[in-house]
Amino acid sequence: MMTALLPLPSHAAPSKADVEAQFESWVQKDLWPQAKAGGISEKTFKAAFSGVTLNWNLPDLAPPGFPPPKEQKQTQAEFSSPGPYFNEDRLKKLAATGRGFAAQYGSTLKRIEKTYGVPGSIVLAIWGRETGFGAAKIPNSAVEVLATKAFMSTRKEMFRTELVAALHILDGGDVTPAEFKSSWAGALGQPQFMPTSYLKYAVDFDGDGHRNIWTSVPDTLASIANYLVKKGWQRDRDWGFEVSIPEAVSCAQEGPDLAKPLSHWASLGIARISGKNFPSGEMNTQSMMLVPAGRDGPEFIVTPNFYIIKEYNNSDLYALYIGNLADRIGYNGGAFEGRWGDVGKMLRSDVAAMQKALERQGYDVGGSDGLPGYKTRRSIGQWQAKNGMKPTCFPEATMKGSLK
Repeated sequence: MMTALLPLPSHAAPSKADVEAQFESWVQKDLWPQAKAGGISEKTFKAAFSGVTLNWNLPDLAPPGFPPPKEQKQTQAEFSSPGPYFNEDRLKKLAATGRGFAAQYGSTLKRIEKTYGVPGSIVLAIWGRETGFGAAKIPNSAVEVLATKAFMSTRKEMFRTELVAALHILDGGDVTPAEFKSSWAGALGQPQFMPTSYLKYAVDFDGDGHRNIWTSVPDTLASIANYLVKKGWQRDRDWGFEVSIPEAVSCAQEGPDLAKPLSHWASLGIARISGKNFPSGEMNTQSMMLVPAGRDGPEFIVTPNFYIIKEYNNSDLYALYIGNLADRIGYNGGAFEGRWGDVGKMLRSDVAAMQKALERQGYDVGGSDGLPGYKTRRSIGQWQAKNGMKPTCFPEATMKGSLK
């Protein structure tokens, strides 16, 4: 027979059943000794892993013995324009729902504001953005997700740390394994805390003796507030203001490391786009310029609290979304008045090449990842000014030829 002439593989590729067996062994021989040494009881450990198998449907898996996952050539992809992120229909719906919850949980939010100094509107905005005010389905077993990723993801060590933290949560008795639900990324409950964050920031605000971010709204809202205040939220300060920056004022002055008193920015002619005055209590406090799309989008003066919101999700657009949604919930605010221009159409590889060219010229662009953060934006503005161009503080295709 012809098949007899075919070379046989030196070893067969592992099957899913083989990997499951390796996983069972890993749980008992590798993970359990670490958990036991960390003070986790055997009863908790057994209950946590009862019925748990690998979840093969999760992203970013690298099963042992299987071909490694193909690297995503992200540097070739376009980074997207900020405009679609601020979907007006979605924001209006979230704001309307948020105002309803502001009334429903008014006394709880007042107590949270008094205890933590974080405005209820900010807390509600994060709750709304993260899980649609608790309406989002969170169907996954947190232990299954975290164990799968700790055993065979592309970031095993990080998820192993989170898995051990999850076992400490279960050992503390706040939640049963059946109630212990997470997103596909292992984020827990309505505020979407990773387990390590839960251990640091979750609080029992309804007084039942359990920190319950799955079904208790007071615990959920207070835990978000506690997270922000532990990260450095400044009581009685806003997150920021949409402004108009005069043409004569350089846009290359943004970033948390270039903070100035608000009175300084006002003295340059920077004014709120709404026409209102800046709050008098803010004038002598430190604030920063923010131009997320350079001159081709809304412009802002933000407070240090803006960067505390970024601790929740490290994205300028996320923090702006939360700030805008909070203003809609708290003050019936609307969309940003500045329009997002048609930016974000360049390839990340082209932006990365610009970043490398600027680095060679001595500019600090914050790394050449192809994404224009504030250090890249202001470096572009400085380079444009130095080369006799009108600073736009954003990468443009016309710059490719001259910035190599």
